[in-house]
Amino acid sequence: MSELMDALKPYIGQRSGIEVACDTVETGAVRRYAQAIMDEDPIYGQACDHNAVYGGPVAPPLLPTHLFRRPLGTEDPIQANAHNPDFDGFVAAPTSSNGLPELLPLRGYALLNGGSDIEFFRYALHGETVTVQSTYADIQEKQTSKGPIVLVMIESEYRTGSGDLLMKTTRTAIRRK
Repeated sequence: MSELMDALKPYIGQRSGIEVACDTVETGAVRRYAQAIMDEDPIYGQACDHNAVYGGPVAPPLLPTHLFRRPLGTEDPIQANAHNPDFDGFVAAPTSSNGLPELLPLRGYALLNGGSDIEFFRYALHGETVTVQSTYADIQEKQTSKGPIVLVMIESEYRTGSGDLLMKTTRTAIRRK
């Protein structure tokens, strides 16, 4: 095992706190999201026969992942760092790491999106609160023709305020020097 992996191994399994979305699943956000993804399925709007089986109007399946944003009245990390030449937009952004500690051995490494896997359990209903908790599920070092890369897998569980599981996501971040 490399020195880098020795330094990263203690991060595997570390879990964030439970973050509560600043807004509930609300009709206006559902409408805007459905229009943005060009899927205006009737189950996202008013109560109807098509969504009665789910308990009423629901949100598009991936909307809960977009509910974690900066609440009104809180400091904008981009504006706060506008004159900081070392700010890269990643470290100080509240949702960039899903509440997990920074991987200090990877500071200064480039970040690439390695894709996402999503396991869907149920729709979020209008009015529900959504929470998320994330874990460093795995960290692996791989050799490529361009040199070593580090794959960081972050698993996140999205739940309702009452604890019902909505979805699990596994995001892979590719880090390289």
